[in-house]
Amino acid sequence: MPRVLRVALQNRCFLCGNMSHLEICRDCELEALEYSLDDAPRCARCALTLARIDDPALRCSRCAVEPPSFDATLAFADYSAPYDSLALALKFAARLNLAGWFARKLAQLAHYADVRPDLIVPVPLARSRLAQRGFNQSWEIARVLGRLLDSNASATLVTRNRATLPQSALPDVHSRRTNVHGAFSVAQYQGFFARKRILSLDGLHLAVVDDVMTSGATLNALAQQLKQAGAARVTNLVALRTPAMYSD
Repeated sequence: MPRVLRVALQNRCFLCGNMSHLEICRDCELEALEYSLDDAPRCARCALTLARIDDPALRCSRCAVEPPSFDATLAFADYSAPYDSLALALKFAARLNLAGWFARKLAQLAHYADVRPDLIVPVPLARSRLAQRGFNQSWEIARVLGRLLDSNASATLVTRNRATLPQSALPDVHSRRTNVHGAFSVAQYQGFFARKRILSLDGLHLAVVDDVMTSGATLNALAQQLKQAGAARVTNLVALRTPAMYSD
């Protein structure tokens, strides 16, 4: 690319405001990674950071006692500064270019973990909320992630039957599970994709994409429906994971 064109296509870094070819400039990204990421292990099922490793299978106490319907979760980082500001800007300020940034980070995680889904789906929004917002932030991440992982992606396989309260507004896991009970439906799917023909979900590995995972109740309800529709494995790919102290 000619130098003049590269300069013309520059954006401002979301975090520091300096000119950058990327959504987040390299200096801010390195600083954020050093500040917010550590080497602490995460629960293999729900991606909560583990304070210590009591279970060789890398499961938190909740997943060990009551395993969720999904099989694994990969999360780029905890929902904390500075990444929480990126998620909020994507969702509420329509900074859709940040979806591509999250997608690239999740693709790196998936490649490292050798996660190769047959089909990628986003957590769907209710029609009223989609009409109000104009886009589904989880789909904006998922559609880019599909290209990066060379996997099919569908925005219509899973639908939300009704509007639900925001999970973050509910006080505990029980109320969040009740809130999303029966909220999702899976279409009887048969169709062609650019990369692969999919006749049914039987035996497939599905990846579910969300911007923020709190208690996991929404993703668990969605995984239940996907398993009932024939999926053999469900892996969550979430941009940010709420820390344990805020997940109950």
